[in-house]
Amino acid sequence: MNRFGERFSMTTYGESHGKAIGCLLDGVPAGLEIDEAYIQSELDRRKPGQNEFATARKEADKVEILSGVFEGLSTGTPIMMVIYNTDQKSGDYSNVKDIFRPGHADFTYFHKYGIRDYRGGGRSSARETAARVAGGAIAKQMLSKLGITFASGISAIHGIEARTLDFSYPANSPIYALDPNVEEAQKAAILEAKNAHDSVGGVATIKISSLPIGLGEGLYYKLDAVLASAMMGINAVKAVEIGEGIHSSELLASQNNDPITPEGFKSNHSGGILGGMSNGDDVILRVHFKPTPSIFIDQESINTDHESVHVSLKGRHDPCVAIRGSVVAESMAALVIADMLLLNMGRTMNGVQNYYLPS
Repeated sequence: MNRFGERFSMTTYGESHGKAIGCLLDGVPAGLEIDEAYIQSELDRRKPGQNEFATARKEADKVEILSGVFEGLSTGTPIMMVIYNTDQKSGDYSNVKDIFRPGHADFTYFHKYGIRDYRGGGRSSARETAARVAGGAIAKQMLSKLGITFASGISAIHGIEARTLDFSYPANSPIYALDPNVEEAQKAAILEAKNAHDSVGGVATIKISSLPIGLGEGLYYKLDAVLASAMMGINAVKAVEIGEGIHSSELLASQNNDPITPEGFKSNHSGGILGGMSNGDDVILRVHFKPTPSIFIDQESINTDHESVHVSLKGRHDPCVAIRGSVVAESMAALVIADMLLLNMGRTMNGVQNYYLPS
């Protein structure tokens, strides 16, 4: 499936080495002010080639809106955006035309479809995530009207964990670090792996603030379930934690429960979600990215004839995909919340009457 969301939905298109990538947003309410400069600024946070901690591929990631916006306002019709690819080096992949790269989707895509675009992974490439950031930027503009905010950053690299989370700091860090006290050690781990022609994994932490209580749809479209699904749909993500996450399995209920007072919750072990619905506290996600599988070390594999081969990759790849991936995770979270807000509007008669019979 290339479509995500129910009421506020996004369909993405394009391949890594194709002419362009982009997205189609449906369900954006009419009359939303669309700030194209803001959309571009979000793409700039994710774009490649910015420093030694990212791939050297140079893409401007210039976004163009093709439909759904008139005189700066959304019209209520589908918003289509395109981002043209300008720095492909497809020749770097000619030596793996008939070889399955370890850790990539080559093997599964070929066996599912009987054909694959070997140039950078085609549709399975993380290049596609730029379109998600463009869509998420419009979702954020809608949510900002309600005071809902998003923040993200890197909390761990190669097991080097942040001791504090300062969500104001990533804007000053080339690796979007959340803890300046461990930033240098995290940067050193990335460069050490890069210099050894290898890569490292990392953890992005996402914070969503000022949500209304009750977002999330009962048993089968829970807020935490959909957020986890959105995160797991991002390239290289292997695990998602909400609140205490896996640590909650090690606690007593008396430690994990969040006491409730007239002023609110005294703690936030739940990560802002109870019973699959937002409880008004900050929603906290930890998104775990595996090491970038494209490395310049000789590896064992097979080819399309099922013969044993050794593969040595070429190209330009992130030594730690989690860094730019944190921006994608934040964008996907915004798309989920926008969808949940629109789904929630008609869940009570008061909501229906307030819309159709305003006082």
